[in-house]
Amino acid sequence: MSAVAIPGDPPGGRRALAVWGTGVSVYFVAVIFRTSLGVAGLDAADRFHVNASALSTFSILQLLVYAGMQIPVGLLVDRLGTKKVLALGAVLFTAGQLGFAFSPSYGTALASRALLGCGDALTFISVLRLGSRWFPARRGPLVAQFAGLVGMAGNLVSTLVLARLLHGIGWTAAFAGSAAAGAVVLVLVLLFLKDHPEGHEPEPLPHQGAAYVRRQIAASWREPGTRLGLWVHFTTQFPAMVFLLLWGLPFLVQAQGLSRAVAGELLTLVVLSNMVVGLVYGQIVARHHGARLPLALGTVATTAVLWAATLAYPGPRAPMWLLIVLCTVLGACGPASMIGFDFARPANPPERQGTASGITNMGGFVASMTTLFAIGVLLDATGDDYSLAFSVVFVLQAVGVSQILRLRGQAARRERERLVASRVETVHVPA
Repeated sequence: MSAVAIPGDPPGGRRALAVWGTGVSVYFVAVIFRTSLGVAGLDAADRFHVNASALSTFSILQLLVYAGMQIPVGLLVDRLGTKKVLALGAVLFTAGQLGFAFSPSYGTALASRALLGCGDALTFISVLRLGSRWFPARRGPLVAQFAGLVGMAGNLVSTLVLARLLHGIGWTAAFAGSAAAGAVVLVLVLLFLKDHPEGHEPEPLPHQGAAYVRRQIAASWREPGTRLGLWVHFTTQFPAMVFLLLWGLPFLVQAQGLSRAVAGELLTLVVLSNMVVGLVYGQIVARHHGARLPLALGTVATTAVLWAATLAYPGPRAPMWLLIVLCTVLGACGPASMIGFDFARPANPPERQGTASGITNMGGFVASMTTLFAIGVLLDATGDDYSLAFSVVFVLQAVGVSQILRLRGQAARRERERLVASRVETVHVPA
């Protein structure tokens, strides 16, 4: 006796890769725009004549909008489908990037980053949903890690290409020129993207207004796997996000005395490490489900040790070898954060995948937003004492780890119950 394929499980294949590739290209461009401030932070401070706290507000507002929209985006994807949501996202983040290019003042630049964050927020959950619609469930962890890998490739473009354009052709030309990529992916989505393969249409959801929204959110939140996924994402993602999004370049240049070129190379190392580790983590989790929590907690512990060694190093500056190791380890934070979705995904049925992913995705961005703000305030309060400012990383890691340890037993029990129930319901046919 052997089990047949789960009814409704998508077949994957080349067509799935082509459609998913179209969707993930939108996420790729969104990440380029999202991380563009990371290589332009010092230029933005000079252009708008702002201090560290005001500079951090750019990224904080962008992430505040992003995090606040995750649950609404999950609901939108569940109801409207991926194509409409991705198209809207491309329109918004392209408008935000253009606005940032031509902003004459700090206020208009803030509004542009908020608009960019709004469009960016619509992309990742949509890409996860697209993957679950086009690929078999067993491919879920690997597809999610590949999505993260493509996102880091966008970060790499921002670090290597946009940084050179910024210092070569100037602020307005660099940001306005990059916005053309948003128009390109919008056209690709409108022409080629489909929400699901033929014969795998989801059952239509009746419009139920606010009651439906409350039920979707409440049902997703009741699942321990969703909450565990949120806290895994919260605890693992933010150290690298904060470093790449804003404070890495100032830390390396001002606190460690490196040139911008060398600092840029270290930021590139974070991105390259992320891409390599993402492939490894995706393969491990796909083959060994029990490795999820050890990988996540191991990444948190290693990150904390390296940050402690760097910040507490006796002497005015940490040695280059230590900075290289730190940046290599920071590269594991992104792939580790993707493990959060591997807890939320099996805990929720298909009709709640977008909502559950939105809840999970809030975790790391809330942590990043909190850390960005705290570092900016502490830098201004202490006269640019980076060692003290970056120590806030340990506080948020401690909070996250305590919640992971509290929820892991509940989530494991619930997942075993679901697995047993699915085996009972599996249809068997003669081999």
